[in-house]
Amino acid sequence: MIRELSGQGHALGDLLAASGVPASTYHYNKAKPPKAPTRPGLWDKAVEIFSRSPNGCGHRQIAMCLRAEEGEAIADKTVLKMMHEIGISCGIRRETDYHRYNSYKGVVGRTFENVLGRDFSADGPWQKLGTDVTEFKQSWGKAYFAPVYDFGSKEIAAWSISRHPNMAQQEEMLDMLIPKIPEGAHPIMQSDMGWQYQHDKYCGRLEEAGIVFRCIHTPGHTEGSCCYLIESMKALISGDTLFEGSIGRTDLPTGDMNQMKRTLEEKIKVLDDEIEVYPGHGGITTIKDEKSWNPFLGGDFF
Repeated sequence: MIRELSGQGHALGDLLAASGVPASTYHYNKAKPPKAPTRPGLWDKAVEIFSRSPNGCGHRQIAMCLRAEEGEAIADKTVLKMMHEIGISCGIRRETDYHRYNSYKGVVGRTFENVLGRDFSADGPWQKLGTDVTEFKQSWGKAYFAPVYDFGSKEIAAWSISRHPNMAQQEEMLDMLIPKIPEGAHPIMQSDMGWQYQHDKYCGRLEEAGIVFRCIHTPGHTEGSCCYLIESMKALISGDTLFEGSIGRTDLPTGDMNQMKRTLEEKIKVLDDEIEVYPGHGGITTIKDEKSWNPFLGGDFF
């Protein structure tokens, strides 16, 4: 259309601006030779075969008829490509017994907040892990692969292959994973909401290994500030909420001193005294020490 109108005296720049087509796209397609249609001599016959039934038929049926009735040597995919160019498609899909595996059964156990979001970047190994169950359909049946992927090292840290996606498979995977975790490492495990990952046995083993974090929403420094509590390790990753002898700033966008006071009173001071605190800045401390020496956790501040 643009080529035709530009040949009638219209300025090419005006036509491109009106159509929204980038100049590079126009010149690329202009220089590119037009694509020849796929087997145009068979189009009429393909349309005739397609129209034999009220709802049309699929590319495999058309290909079979072309081979049987016309003696054509033609592949199924070639017929599918030809149908796309003609503009015909079958609206009927064959019902099969196969359905993609889905482990989600609703909320049937323990759930956790999405700590990672979509941030899967990691500075090193054993920081962020991911797991899932994938179904593979084979001639002899189905197989299920449950790997644990390390987003830092880009390696599969542990896995289990089973004919049944049950808790026994998850236990086998954890038996391989947990002994490999280095001392002092507390990785975050990312998974979907499948029933296996809500099971008490699964969550309990992760907690024992120091993998499961409980996310505590602690607004004040910012509206979305969070701390992460590893209950099995009695450790709190406090970020910019609580420091040794101080607290985070509240003068940033979405920061609020009143929210910070509520956070400290309702979510930090209620934690066990022996919990170690790992701030985003400064030294390691404990909840007991901060209650004793931090002026922002004292009664005068509230």
